[in-house]
Amino acid sequence: MKKLVWPIIIIGTAFGFLAIMWWLVAGTKPDVIYPSGQVGDHQQSLLMLTVLLSAAVVIPVFLMLGIFAWRYRDTNKKAKYKPEWQENVLLEAIWWGIPVIIITSLAIVTWFSSHSLDPHKAIVADKPPLKVQVVALQWKWLFIYPEEGIATVNSLPLEVDRPVSFEVAADAPMSAFWIPSLGSQIYAMNGMSTKLNLIPNKTGIFYGYNTNINGEGYSDMKFPVEVMPGDAFKKLSKKIASSSMTLDYNHYEEIAKPSRDEPVHQMSLSDKGLYDKILMKYMDHGGHEAPASEDNSNHEGMEH
Repeated sequence: MKKLVWPIIIIGTAFGFLAIMWWLVAGTKPDVIYPSGQVGDHQQSLLMLTVLLSAAVVIPVFLMLGIFAWRYRDTNKKAKYKPEWQENVLLEAIWWGIPVIIITSLAIVTWFSSHSLDPHKAIVADKPPLKVQVVALQWKWLFIYPEEGIATVNSLPLEVDRPVSFEVAADAPMSAFWIPSLGSQIYAMNGMSTKLNLIPNKTGIFYGYNTNINGEGYSDMKFPVEVMPGDAFKKLSKKIASSSMTLDYNHYEEIAKPSRDEPVHQMSLSDKGLYDKILMKYMDHGGHEAPASEDNSNHEGMEH
């Protein structure tokens, strides 16, 4: 009976650990595991493949660890002691060959996925992309829709099955723009404009975050992403465009002041060149005067 005590304790501990983990995650649906966009779907498949390939190494190693610890314990006199054992071609082929195969497979998958999931790569779809300019502030997000003539703070309405072409920058410490349900994360930096292409394939309310620790208010930089049918999006856009609250550069400077727990704002956009002016603040050797011209001739050269 004494010989069975430790195996029972080990097995019981393992099952107890699994039960606690199951209880912690039961009923939850992590956005990364349950994506709602085309890019997120591809990333989920890549994640699952990586986990399975890793499990092919991790699971056998931990099984052998338990088996060897039990078989070659000090009290097992039947185990053969061979201190002069040097090599076994078959075993060495297995424990070197399998990792080499796995790493090679991951390298091939990474190469192709890095190109197919390039955030700058436009998404082919039946609808034209929705252009959204994103500005990370302290401690909130500003979303500008230049073609719709609207802007929002801490709220991102989108149209289902329509590609979204994001231009992302910051007028604050560097942030990281991420909507886990839809896909890729990308950094927002001062004076730099970068691109991110996503497409939502399901209606509903999802959430975006700042995942870069950049100050005391970074955890407040989360926002709802409401994905709706096309008719509902057009109706909402027209409603916001007719709002008496307008966004120009002077109003922007008020919004850009540091604040926490900022409520949702919806505004009509009176200055379609606002995003370029925000970037140009950092092109003028640290000056903070907005340029008078609204042309976009300098904007393309600032993309990274």
